[in-house]
Amino acid sequence: MNGIHQPQNRRLEPCGDRTYSARMYTLDDYEYALPESLIAQAPSDERDGSRLLHLKRSDGRLAHRRFADVVDLLRPTDLLIVNDTRVVPGRLHGRKETGGRVELLILDYGQPRDHRRVDGRRVHRCLIKASKQAAAGTRLRFDQGLVADVLSFADGIHEVAFAAPESFDRMLERVGRMPLPPYIKRDAAAADEGDRERYQTVYARQQGAIAAPTAGLHFTEAILARLQAKGVSVAAVTLHVGYGTFVPVRVADIRDHRMHAEWFSISAQTADIVNRAKAAGRRVIAVGTTSVRTLEYAARSSGRLSPGCGRCDLFIYPGYTFNTVDAMITNFHLPRSTLLMLVSAFAGRQTMLDAYAAAVRDGYRFFSYGDAMLIE
Repeated sequence: MNGIHQPQNRRLEPCGDRTYSARMYTLDDYEYALPESLIAQAPSDERDGSRLLHLKRSDGRLAHRRFADVVDLLRPTDLLIVNDTRVVPGRLHGRKETGGRVELLILDYGQPRDHRRVDGRRVHRCLIKASKQAAAGTRLRFDQGLVADVLSFADGIHEVAFAAPESFDRMLERVGRMPLPPYIKRDAAAADEGDRERYQTVYARQQGAIAAPTAGLHFTEAILARLQAKGVSVAAVTLHVGYGTFVPVRVADIRDHRMHAEWFSISAQTADIVNRAKAAGRRVIAVGTTSVRTLEYAARSSGRLSPGCGRCDLFIYPGYTFNTVDAMITNFHLPRSTLLMLVSAFAGRQTMLDAYAAAVRDGYRFFSYGDAMLIE
């Protein structure tokens, strides 16, 4: 790939001797019933205090565990791949210069762009929520002297130029709030301080995501140390979780859905570690669907992982043949979401829906701050 991937959203059809019914491609077939009470509104008291549903793909067998049991479930020869993206506190609350309240979410903080400044000001693509559309020319004011001007609006996205009395990055850390997903219905101001720590993985390094790679939220430094002491290797990729995380599938045939591209990076060291592990017959275990998509996107041409950076728009649904990932740790995903389709491609749609139904019956907590699954 010459170090760079360009977006190539290809239709992935069934491969080999695996048979898929037409219903595998129907959006309605990724629906499931979830009581609202099971949507986690806050993290568990301790990072590793969540539950872990262990699913065996070979026979659909389930076991109910605690997340800390992952140390016993992984093998000494396993390679664990984490996504080290760091969530940006990119949600801003302020007012139009005319007085109306606005809520703004920066979408592309970690996305390299050709033009990052206009008249010396930082320019970002944003979502803006207001009682009346923020048209081009609208000035927005936030705390501590942060000012923004709306430059344009198209396809639901605003282009906004920011002017700050000091470093924009430092000011955003103070003024911005963590971009919790909309199904977490808590007062943003009251929730923010705790979320700054808990809506971030302990290994977050590369600033740029607008949502957390939530499967990684369960790991503690102690669990990672115990895994490494057991012999499990750990390596990182980066994929800045972007706007596509929030975009629902709106087409009846899921094959017609197009993913938003998200910026990723894979170091030469990580690529070498993964390729050596695969050559030696060791398992590659991805933490989160973001790590899965990054690994599979970078290995899809030759089956070997290549270092580099670019934009990943790979949509994985039933019929996809996995090149790199042998097992994954993930959270429970929204109905009809591309993430549910990805895990269905990995374990089988009915197997996943049966596992989700069992999790609902047993009172597991769902979505970002919810419980976890190990699928192997």
